Parts: sequence; structure tokens; C-alpha cells
Amino acid sequence: MKEYDLIVIGTGSAMNYVNDIIDAKPKSKIAVIDKDDPGGICLTRGCIPSKLLLYPAGLVREIESAKNFGIDVQIKGVNFQKIMKKMRDKISEDIEMIREGLSLSPEIDYYPKIAEFVSPYTLKVGEETIRSEMIFLCTGSKPAIPAVKGLSDSGYLTSDTVLELADLPKSLVILGGGYIGAEYGHFFSAMGSEVTLIGRNPQFLPQEEPEVSFLATRKMSEHMRIFTNHEVLEVHKGPHGKTVLARDRNSDKKIEVTAEEILVATGRSPNTDILHPEKAGIETDEKGWISVNSYLETSLPNVWAFGDANGKYLLKHVGNYESGVVYRNAILNEKMEADYHAIPHAVFSYPEIAGIGMKEEEALREYGEEKVLIGFQLFEETAKGMAMEARDYFIKVILEEQSGKILGAHIIGPQASVLLHQIIPLMYTSSGDFGPILRGMDIHPALNEVVSRAFYNRMKPEYYHHLLKHLGLES
Repeated sequence: MKEYDLIVIGTGSAMNYVNDIIDAKPKSKIAVIDKDDPGGICLTRGCIPSKLLLYPAGLVREIESAKNFGIDVQIKGVNFQKIMKKMRDKISEDIEMIREGLSLSPEIDYYPKIAEFVSPYTLKVGEETIRSEMIFLCTGSKPAIPAVKGLSDSGYLTSDTVLELADLPKSLVILGGGYIGAEYGHFFSAMGSEVTLIGRNPQFLPQEEPEVSFLATRKMSEHMRIFTNHEVLEVHKGPHGKTVLARDRNSDKKIEVTAEEILVATGRSPNTDILHPEKAGIETDEKGWISVNSYLETSLPNVWAFGDANGKYLLKHVGNYESGVVYRNAILNEKMEADYHAIPHAVFSYPEIAGIGMKEEEALREYGEEKVLIGFQLFEETAKGMAMEARDYFIKVILEEQSGKILGAHIIGPQASVLLHQIIPLMYTSSGDFGPILRGMDIHPALNEVVSRAFYNRMKPEYYHHLLKHLGLES
């Protein structure tokens, strides 16, 4: 049995502080294990490859909008194979660089194999058994596949396997109305596929504010068909493609959609069925995610779980943040609790969407309607937004009235993920209030003015919803 100072499972965010550990303790011996290509989900089959695809998709939509500005331009064709190859080449280059670094490091034993616990602090990796009194579990996640009759027999793509496509499907059904479905719906529709998205939740993009989802549905329906509140009952493969049978959960009315391919985008599930943490006395929740305390330590002392492994927030930037918390607690012996009060996110669809902190319903529940204000600004009512003809897009900010504390912010429109960064740092200050935005000086006319103006235009929630109805942004 091999003994190590540290065992790391996963080569994504788990590797962020490994070099710091080696620098601090040069004689450390570390085992790094990953059954998949090194680099973690974000690099190998998640955010990085998908964004390499979504950028050209966004260019397609921007070029199509040129006619609104008197520019006569035509897209003669989209080279799907070239776009996919460029993505795969770039990702492969980075993977090989990481693999080489892991293989050549004298302090690291790299195991490109499946790992499973056999007892506390002890793992079987391939044919070897290894042990350490300190273990980092950053085991990632995998696509969740719904139990739908005929789905496996008909064949389907996931967010993993879709990256291997050589040819553009003429038509595509996406099962799932969350951010993965929205982003790939945008990509394939921009490439030229006929896309139908079927979501089980009554709301498209259910993690977003209802009015954001309302507008996203309206805008994205210009390029694809979107069905919400539909339960997929059955899939079968026939001579004309793969047919999905779904039922409206309210009316019981059924629809049939036939397409060349099916993409399953119904969420993520844990990898604990492979890891077998129960053999080490490591507790998991009812869904299989590894349970951790506020310091990200598991029920087995000195074993830490972060990133997708603990199931809290399946976002790369959260995994990166959590890796710092674990480093401080496990290596520097600090007592740092993970702070999730302001987790930003973005959906790189068309239109782009971004948000942070509380939604309105949460704020009203915690603070009460009399203590909450809503700030609102349309993009088109700023000079830059007007020039861009960014119609109907908006920012919504949620505030605690007396203190001016920013409770949440939600944006739909061009560069939403960038604009949100005017707000993120303020939510991490001691007071968390919006005062610096009002005291600051905006470049005029720049798109960032939409953010500051939202904080000027503060109103009670009741008036805010009257305004949304007047603008046709709420059903």
C-alpha cells in the first residue's frame, strides 16, 4: 500500500492550490487521480468548450441584426465542422499540457484511473491501494438522465457527447429547459438546426426571475420552439428520426416532435456511485451529493469535498472559491466558513442573462414587502442601449430600503455577465450598500449606465409589477 501526504481526486478546481502545497512542503508526496481527461469538467466538457461554440453562435445573431441598422449583409454559410474542430483542437491542446505537467511533476503520482473507497482514508485505484490522512474530493458530476421509456434504445446526446458531433443535425429536440438547454438551443439554432426545447418546469429557465424567463422565452422563441410544463412520456426511433411524445402537465394535451437527434439537458447528478464514499464512513445526502459542514469538511475528519462533489452550486467559479476555503482550512489550519451570500451566475444564451443574490420572492419572504425596494432600468432608455436597439432588455436590482443593502440583481440583455460585475464587488463589502454606484461617475454614453440608473429608479414591489405589466414584460 502506498502512503501519501495528500490524495486529490479530480483535476479541476482541486488542483488550484496543489503548487502552493508543494511550495510550502517540498517533500510532500501527492496522489492526483482522475478517471477522465485532466482539467476538470469546465475545461474538458463544460464551460470552456461550450463558450468556444457559443461565441460564433452569438456572431451569427449579431450579423443577422445588422439589417436593423441599415447594413445589408448576408451569411453565406456556417461551417459547423470547422467550428467544432477548432473547439476540440483548443481543448485537446490544454488537456495535453495539463497531462504532461501531472506526469512530469516529481512530487505527484498521477493516476488516470477510477478511484473508489475501500475503507476510511484508503482507496483502490486500478490495481493499487493507496492511503492518506488528508483527501480532497473534487469528483465533479455527470449528466442526469431521466427514466423515459425508449430513450436509451433510441439513443441521445448529452452535454458531454454533443461535443463529439461531426455533422450538424438538421433538427434537434432538447429535453430540459435550464441553462444547458438554453445555451445549446441558442448554439444549434444559430448553426442552422431546427430546434425544439421541451421543459418539465412551468417556467423556462426556472432558476431566473419570472420576468427574466418571460422575456427570454419570448426572445428565444424567435429562433426555436419552446414548450414548458411538459412531461416527456416516451421516445421511439423510426424511419424519419427520433420521436418524442410529451404531455402538457395542466391540460393533458399531448405533442409529438420528431427530430434527427435528441439532446438530454435535464441537470447533473453526482459521481458517488463510482466513489463509494459510504465505505469510508463519508455521509451523502438523499441525492448522493457528499455532505459537508460550513468549512467544507466531510463527516470523515480531514477529508474535504468541494466543487460539484458537494452539490451546493454546480458552477466553476464556486468550485474555485471553495478550493481556497479548503486550502485555508486543511493546509493553513484556519477556520474559514464558506460564504454563499452572493453567488453570481450567467446564461450565455441569446439574449445573455446574469444574476446574483436573492430573487424578489426570497427577499420579500426574509425582509417583508415594506422593507424591500426594486430598482429597474430598460436598456433602451440609455443612450447606448438606444443606439444598439436593445429593446425590452432590462436590469432589476433588489434592495433593503433602510440600509441600501443590495440583496440581489438580475439582468437580461447584451453583455449581462459583464455588467453584473459592477454590482458583485459591492455585495462583498462590509455594508453591501449601493452608495458607491451613485457616487461614482459613469462613462457616457456607455452601456454600464443601465446599471447605475436602475439604482436611481427605486420603487415598491407593487408599483414595479404594475410597471412590468404596462411594459408587457409580465403575463
